[in-house]
Amino acid sequence: MFTNKTLLITGGTGSFGQTVLDKFLDTDIREIRIFSRDETKQDAMRHAYQLSHPDLMGKLKFYLGDVRDISSLHLAMGGVDYVFHAAALKQVPSCEFFPMEAVKTNIEGTDNVITSSISAGVKKIVCLSTDKAAYPINAMGMTKALMEKVYQARSRMVDENDTLICGTRYGNVMCSRGSVIPLFVEQIQQGRPITITSPAMTRFMMTLDEASELVLYALKNANSGDLMVMKAPACSVGMLAEVLQGLFKATVGTKIIGIRHGEKMFETLLTPGEFLRAQDHGDFFCIPSDSRGLNYDNYLSIGQDEREAGTFNSDNTHILTAQELEQKLLSVPYIQQKLKEVGI
Repeated sequence: MFTNKTLLITGGTGSFGQTVLDKFLDTDIREIRIFSRDETKQDAMRHAYQLSHPDLMGKLKFYLGDVRDISSLHLAMGGVDYVFHAAALKQVPSCEFFPMEAVKTNIEGTDNVITSSISAGVKKIVCLSTDKAAYPINAMGMTKALMEKVYQARSRMVDENDTLICGTRYGNVMCSRGSVIPLFVEQIQQGRPITITSPAMTRFMMTLDEASELVLYALKNANSGDLMVMKAPACSVGMLAEVLQGLFKATVGTKIIGIRHGEKMFETLLTPGEFLRAQDHGDFFCIPSDSRGLNYDNYLSIGQDEREAGTFNSDNTHILTAQELEQKLLSVPYIQQKLKEVGI
């Protein structure tokens, strides 16, 4: 489906964008456009791929802009077939202190991306969300939850044969920028104790390759308004620290710092209402779009015989054993590189 097509990735200088580039640059895709506001990261990515893929650089285009500025999106959208919308403010503490900045990027920015995509005749848009959007207790999760509502609402207003709008929701992506594993590895390498909020806290564990697989599955299989979720496994933070020390042959120990503001003991990928409606796609769940229209009786006066049927969260998914977690970590290029650096 990518033959002779053009793909635009917002926030494309991040870990996800680089994973997609590695997966598709040497295929028969026509062009991949990286859209982001960070000129330094764009320059670093450009030079890296000039060294690694000099014969393919004609396929790679960089666009400097911000999803908050719809005019910069318009300049990048011409001739685009598919959009992966990954641009977001993702750091929980930053969003807690600057919630309006999160609103501008995560909510208004998403609406701008969709508006610009529809105007340019983009065929499909996949909006990337997070487990923190389910039962949100922090500003990042709240803005991501509203981002989901934005793309779902917009999907009802456009013919999916013209532009199909869907989304994905995934948990912790291992070794992505700002995730906890690089912090733990840095502490191990510096001989400092690993700082743990709570050993019993659980988090979903997905590799960057799995995150890109989820987005591609959504691109190929979702209907307009759908939300796609991967059945990711999880582990406790305590086990993660223990397994990492084992991999690096370290005995730095741990230091309990307590649960930080805006954190949960476990993350949820499907709420009870979503779980009830979810379609089982094997390795994935699909939550179909709510097809009710602007007839308020369907929300206020007429009930439905729906019963809550559990959730899908990082406490009731498959909990990785220490051996399974070790193998998953060893499959991640970042861990491979760090182990190589220390001669392991």
